[in-house]
Amino acid sequence: MREPSWTFPTLDEDAAARAARRQASLTKPAKSLGALEEIPVQLGRLQGTDLPSVRPAAAIVFAADHSVCQHGVSAYPSTVTAAMVRNFAVGGAAASVAASHLDIPLQVVDVGVAHPYGDTEGSGAIVSRHPVAEAIEGDIRAEDAMSWETLANAIDAGRTAVDRLCPDTRVLILGEMGIGNTTLASAMACALLDATPQLVVGRGTGVDDAQLATKRAVVRDAVERVYDRSPLGVLRCLGGRELAAIYGAAARACERRMAILVDGFIVSTALLALVRQHPEAGSHFVFGHRSREPGHVAVLEALGARPLVDLSMALGEGSGALAAFPLLDLACRLHRDMATFDEAGVPERDP
Repeated sequence: MREPSWTFPTLDEDAAARAARRQASLTKPAKSLGALEEIPVQLGRLQGTDLPSVRPAAAIVFAADHSVCQHGVSAYPSTVTAAMVRNFAVGGAAASVAASHLDIPLQVVDVGVAHPYGDTEGSGAIVSRHPVAEAIEGDIRAEDAMSWETLANAIDAGRTAVDRLCPDTRVLILGEMGIGNTTLASAMACALLDATPQLVVGRGTGVDDAQLATKRAVVRDAVERVYDRSPLGVLRCLGGRELAAIYGAAARACERRMAILVDGFIVSTALLALVRQHPEAGSHFVFGHRSREPGHVAVLEALGARPLVDLSMALGEGSGALAAFPLLDLACRLHRDMATFDEAGVPERDP
């Protein structure tokens, strides 16, 4: 497979320096707002201004099903994926409610949902279908998850979804829906990090002890089977179509100078593959939250990430990133509207 030729932009260090100087002039002790001081500098670097903003923002959830579910790795049947697509559309899913509350448009892109979900008219997400293969492909325990053609099509589905966004979108939230996809992400993380299933594999949708043991065995068998440990090789052999679409969407968002507000374990694992392939993409990531999935801790450490919040969430759908979005909004508002020492007539720190 020939990967698309991504063009990552040159970041504006002058704008970042101006934003940092403004932060240093605001009426507070230096660094007293912690990460809320760092966000405007990072966004300024991407947006080319010392007064960045987080709107317009957008959220995209990619949905797909997986053959690995036949091993009983999830507490829910695969039909739930289709049911949740419908739930997104009518506004009943957590991501739908959060996106609506935050006034962030939500797209759901079907890149391989196995079961019908019927009419998607509703007050929630806009649902579209981007077929990337005729049928659900390989059970990762015994065969590759995708052909090279399917992988390329899935990456292109992500690129296309981003190109449908408002041209001046500044922050993108990526999410996923797919029963069984924590197993795929766990296998990818084990392969990319050279980690054991005992370290990485968690309970996902809430599996019991017997199912957890099965899930670890499936991941062990899948990882042992795969010899191509390149980022794209791992994504193709062990990932799902929604993870590949997230990879493509994130790469395209970087080309368009967007910040990517990163969700939990599954999204982070897809982005680990991207940053291993294209290290410059990491400058665009703002990590929203730390999931309670054990594998997320290992992936975050590999990415050098410091998440904004830890709410013990493990839902996916982009819900953790949506929960963190108000902090980005607040950081930019503080940066823009706080008075400087000179404006407020407040004495600065004694020499």
